[in-house]
Amino acid sequence: MIVLLLQLAVLGPALAAATLVLISIVAFITATKMPPHHQNEEEKFFLNAKGQKEILPSIWDSPTKQLSVVVPSYNEEKRLPMMMDEALNYLEKRQKHDPAFTYEVIVVDDGSVDQTSKGVFSSRGEKILMADADGATKFPDVEKLEKGLADLQPWPDQMAIACGSRAHLEKESIAQRSYFRTLLMYGFHFLVWFLCVKGVRDTQCGFKLLTREAASRTFSSLHIERWAFDVELLYIAQFFKIPIAEVAVNWTEIEGSKLVPFWSWLQMGRDLLFIRLRYLTGAWRLEQTRKMN
Repeated sequence: MIVLLLQLAVLGPALAAATLVLISIVAFITATKMPPHHQNEEEKFFLNAKGQKEILPSIWDSPTKQLSVVVPSYNEEKRLPMMMDEALNYLEKRQKHDPAFTYEVIVVDDGSVDQTSKGVFSSRGEKILMADADGATKFPDVEKLEKGLADLQPWPDQMAIACGSRAHLEKESIAQRSYFRTLLMYGFHFLVWFLCVKGVRDTQCGFKLLTREAASRTFSSLHIERWAFDVELLYIAQFFKIPIAEVAVNWTEIEGSKLVPFWSWLQMGRDLLFIRLRYLTGAWRLEQTRKMN
């Protein structure tokens, strides 16, 4: 019996190490390259307010707006109109109050990060706001994010990010959740902290404001699609030492979420592990600068 226990004690760490090596090999072999930013011919132009065709702008150009709002949308025909009504109402009122304030809204017709990146890469704003199509975060809270950015100044290389956060609502949300969903939430937060991002309690709130330079640096290096792309975005930001402010925002859960509790969390957990392993093994590399072709 003692011999068996000693064998298990020896095999346990060895088995864990072998499993980690195997997972690392799988992560390296299956690593995908950064999604190519390919545009069809009709995607290279847009119609302006006068109905005239203009060349689609690039984030590598100088900004011509103060704020770009990028809204990833995937089957959001029910929730998007309400969000857009609130956003445009706020933006129009702000422009009437301050005629110098200029903005644009880019609705991206897909849920994956490559399509979201297309929206960011075509932005004309000095600052770029990522906003969920469900309207769970109250749009006027963009002013809180703007203050969060301002408080980070001076910005290194004009780069800074302000993340909306629901962390202050955690106790209230736990009271309304099952023990299983609470366990999944804490498990996900631990994996984010342990593997990828330190110092940001809520990485998944879809309300983030980036300076133009921070957006170009981070989005040009993204690989992950779907739910975990926020984590890789912040992982990249911390690698480049881009300052990040976490700002409490008003948030209300909106029905119609595409998140399936167990399977989505499982997918995100896998993605978090692969983010860490692929950067550690060199399957993915971060370049100091990366511009579009």
